[in-house]
Amino acid sequence: MATALRTLQLIPSIALALHPTPIDELMRLRAALGPECPRLLMKRDDLLSFGQGGNKVRKMQTVAAAAQNDAADMLITCGGVQSNHARVTAATGAVLGMQVVLVANGARPQPLTGNARLNALFGAEVGYVSSRDERNQTMELVAAEARAENRRPFIVPLGASTPLGAIGFARGVEELVTSRHRPTAIVHSTSSGGTQAGLILGCALYGLNTSIVGISADDPAVALTATVKELLIGAAAMLGAQPASIGADSPIVVDDTFVGTGYGVPTPASTEALEILARTEGIVLDPVYTAKAMAGLIARVRSGAWQRDDTVLFWHTGGVPGYFA
Repeated sequence: MATALRTLQLIPSIALALHPTPIDELMRLRAALGPECPRLLMKRDDLLSFGQGGNKVRKMQTVAAAAQNDAADMLITCGGVQSNHARVTAATGAVLGMQVVLVANGARPQPLTGNARLNALFGAEVGYVSSRDERNQTMELVAAEARAENRRPFIVPLGASTPLGAIGFARGVEELVTSRHRPTAIVHSTSSGGTQAGLILGCALYGLNTSIVGISADDPAVALTATVKELLIGAAAMLGAQPASIGADSPIVVDDTFVGTGYGVPTPASTEALEILARTEGIVLDPVYTAKAMAGLIARVRSGAWQRDDTVLFWHTGGVPGYFA
């Protein structure tokens, strides 16, 4: 385990966000949820000091380093029209002097709003396709055209959710370990799987004994669980570790009961969660990811899933620009 941790720390990374994010105690939310509510904390990755923050920044620090190592001069990635990952990739390309091409499924907003507006501000080129199924093929076509022009494109998969991206996120767990907090559980939004794999990996390597609860924003639990496990196996290979030693063989908890009617579609529970956090703590969630994850946390509190003396940490994965879409 110690060898794997040293290997993780030696993997090249670009310091996009220079400062650790705070851990806030949510005392007013706790009071609003009743006397049996556990202690509530929030890891504020919405405040990461780069590209309007969010969990994708941690992943891109290692993924962009790999792109630089390949002497890439272009980053290509994909996502929805309001993709947080696309926005962070656009910002990364801007500071590294790389052209960025984004493949977005959906229609171009008129006028540009939220992340789509930020993509333009960061100077990214955006191509639109009609469905998710067209994104990967389109990225490959863009890359082939760039190579024909003697360019060096680097394709970043959806969400930067690769074993390397998970390793980038795992490094963020060190910020939690060096604090005084030892949460019983960490609740977060899970979608492409890289953040959840990173949390599991980081907790295993840094010796933090806590359960990781992923609240799905879109995909079924069975599919997401398989994705997270695959990412953990890939990360173990990169670190020279056995998959079991970094959590790949342990139960992976994904709750898909808060998706509602689909990705990005608010539910009564997510709307309540967004409003109650804003009106008790003055903290903004986004309607696609974190509001549904907070709805999952609130439902667990109300069902008595934790004891009053437990500590539950909500890892705010950002995405606030999506609120203004």
